[in-house]
Amino acid sequence: MTLRSMLLTGATALALCAGHAAAAQTVTPAAALAREDGGSAAPAQTVATDEASDDEIVVRGTATRSVTQISGNEIQKILPGLSPLKALQTLPGVTFLTADPWGNNEQNISLFIHGFNAQQLGYTLDGVPLGDQQYGNYNGLSPQRAIISEDVGRVVLASGAGDLGTASTSNLGGAIDTFSSDPRDRFGVTLQQVVGSYDTSRTYGRIDSGDIGDGTRLYVSGVRHDARAWDFNGKQGGYQADGKIVHDDATGKLTAFFSYSDKTEPNEDATSIVVRPATATGAAVDNRGVAPYTRPFFYPNFAAARAYYGSAEYAAVNAAPGSNYRNYYSDAQRTDYLGYVKYDWHAAPGLTWSNQGYFHHNDGVGVVAGPITAAGLPLLFSYYYPGAAGSSPNSATNLARLSTIFGGSGLATRTTEYRIDRVGAISTLVGEIGNHRVEIGGWYEHQSSSAYRRWYALDVNNPSSPYTRPLDQAQPLITQYGSEIRVEEIQTHIQDAWQIVPSVTLQAGFKSTFQKARQTMPVQPIPGSFTGSREFPVGRLNTNKIFLPQVGGLWDVTGHEQLFFNVQQNIRQFQTSAAAGLSPFALGSQTLFEFFKDNTKPETSWTYEAGARTRRTLDAGPLTGFEGQISYYHVDFSNRLLAVSPTATITAIQSGAPIINNVGSVKTDGVDIAGTFRFGDVFSLYDALSYNNSRYSDDYLTGAGAAQATVATAGKKVPGSPDWLNKTVATLRTDGVEVQLIGDYIGRRYATYTNDLSVKGYLQLSGRIGFDMPLGGQGIAKKLGVSLNVTNLTNKRAESTLSIGAASGTYNFFPVAPRQVFATISAGF
Repeated sequence: MTLRSMLLTGATALALCAGHAAAAQTVTPAAALAREDGGSAAPAQTVATDEASDDEIVVRGTATRSVTQISGNEIQKILPGLSPLKALQTLPGVTFLTADPWGNNEQNISLFIHGFNAQQLGYTLDGVPLGDQQYGNYNGLSPQRAIISEDVGRVVLASGAGDLGTASTSNLGGAIDTFSSDPRDRFGVTLQQVVGSYDTSRTYGRIDSGDIGDGTRLYVSGVRHDARAWDFNGKQGGYQADGKIVHDDATGKLTAFFSYSDKTEPNEDATSIVVRPATATGAAVDNRGVAPYTRPFFYPNFAAARAYYGSAEYAAVNAAPGSNYRNYYSDAQRTDYLGYVKYDWHAAPGLTWSNQGYFHHNDGVGVVAGPITAAGLPLLFSYYYPGAAGSSPNSATNLARLSTIFGGSGLATRTTEYRIDRVGAISTLVGEIGNHRVEIGGWYEHQSSSAYRRWYALDVNNPSSPYTRPLDQAQPLITQYGSEIRVEEIQTHIQDAWQIVPSVTLQAGFKSTFQKARQTMPVQPIPGSFTGSREFPVGRLNTNKIFLPQVGGLWDVTGHEQLFFNVQQNIRQFQTSAAAGLSPFALGSQTLFEFFKDNTKPETSWTYEAGARTRRTLDAGPLTGFEGQISYYHVDFSNRLLAVSPTATITAIQSGAPIINNVGSVKTDGVDIAGTFRFGDVFSLYDALSYNNSRYSDDYLTGAGAAQATVATAGKKVPGSPDWLNKTVATLRTDGVEVQLIGDYIGRRYATYTNDLSVKGYLQLSGRIGFDMPLGGQGIAKKLGVSLNVTNLTNKRAESTLSIGAASGTYNFFPVAPRQVFATISAGF
């Protein structure tokens, strides 16, 4: 990162800096950290509130870890309807990338926090586990499907290590806890309409009952989101609905929540980059100069798609390394039902027992419609439709025969069809005994999931639509595989926060985790038809870790400054899906599965973090306040697993069983420095500078026998995770008007495991101007707001999310979305 880049993003605003705060108004005093805010600490002197103030982005000043929070109102300022995960991109140490401005499209999301990727973090909604965010869901759902964005109360990030009680099997690194807003105290109606670029229309409505007697409140809300993909004619969006009821009295608090989501997200096709030197068997390849920036789909222009697939242009692209041809369409269709009931019982003074039961049902499908001549497909289909003796799968005769079988169009539709059913319970007992705060808790979940890979005809006379599910229209021609998996999760924890003296707290505890999983295969692939696979494994895989310790401390040095440290061991249980890249159940044979079960351990990490926080009111001319945090972290990562593509070039349509390699350990060191300077109530400047150095410690072996080779990863940096990040938020307020400028600098990232390829760093800017018009008692509405948001102000073109699956020579990238403009009008009644 150059000095010029740092200056561009506001790094000169740094001194001793905060874990976060574009528009922060308050930081919770040194006191107990309420469980909802990400952890436990000393017996309460001042308990952190459930809700952040409307314009609050805060450092949680009582944690023994680096914990930060952004309020729902601040999320909506970045962009109305924004995903809770994308809102985290303003925080120190967070890299969030996606090809759409809201962060809704899960296929091309990239999330790194302190060198940990998205599937190595923990996620919850009001304590309910959301799984590991694998694109092919098997154990959860994304936060943007679990709750309407406008109903988010706050998002809490523990960037180093999550709370011991976090209900997650994947929080090897930190944890992201999303909290729904509570029903409001007074009756009210909220309406909001967003319109903007690419035919965007987002309509949101919410009704709050207010107190209907005896401490009971509720709300119901709904949203309709509709937008066109920016580089092709694909519709993004769908319908969501939420409802929440709260009854609060002296005995306890009863909460019930339900959400429904029915969404369709058109997927981007990634661009494949291939760079290889000349060898004895082939010429040098470097397609960086000719690879397309985007690969737009043809839908709904069916005639143009068919003409393209019969052209010399397509034949040349399909034969070239990378094979960056254009598909007809692709999307992800997901329907979810999620609900919970929770009761916090004040059993006795200083004793609270919380019990929560939840359920989740998901029905989803990922769809790709494209040419049957795509590299590798004629061979695949030949296993199911053998041709004449001696004929080549790629012969004109065989391709014509396959076209007739698949509807006469020359295209086929491939699906991966998912189902998830989860039920679970979380129980936590918290007692304050003298100067100790003791917490004992447990989590149980039963999950049932399935994944089926199928192929359907695409009828030349009645071409299919990406907005209908193929199974609703016709029976599949091929079911390539079908997997059924059952999993039992059990997790327990105990911890004690001991306030040794009023200013010093020591916290210690441990958790235990147990996973029992089994897979059956109602449909096995024909041997050889699935790259790298003869069969999917069946059987059980049980993993247990009884002792995962944690110890931390907090010293409230002056009432304005704090020092903290935390040491914690975590584990990532094995993924349990035939469609997941790092799942042992996706391995290509029973023999490999049995070897994996006997010889491979789950990924584990020791995370060490320490830092200092400050918050002061100043009288230095125009400068009236400052809050900040500096933190250092070190991670010892063991048994790091990598999924390596079974093909020489990473492809999107021709898939197969992954090769899972244990690459040994990874060492990480990093620093976050962030802070907010305040100039009265008029202007604030927030900046966060982060450095991360994550490197593999070992080489790994690939292949077997005479073909075995060493892949030189020792000393190489973890790809996809940038060394340097810088986030800046400048906010100017006057009466009823707020102007905000956000800068996000992402440094260079490596794109292969051996670091032979990399992508350049870049800076993105976004802006907002908002007008808030309180109307008081005049007219029907009580308040009216109008705002204008612009994303990617400079219309930057760059490589956004990287798809990494090779040791060297190749990677895929998704493009940065162009400048887009959105106008919002909201009214409260």
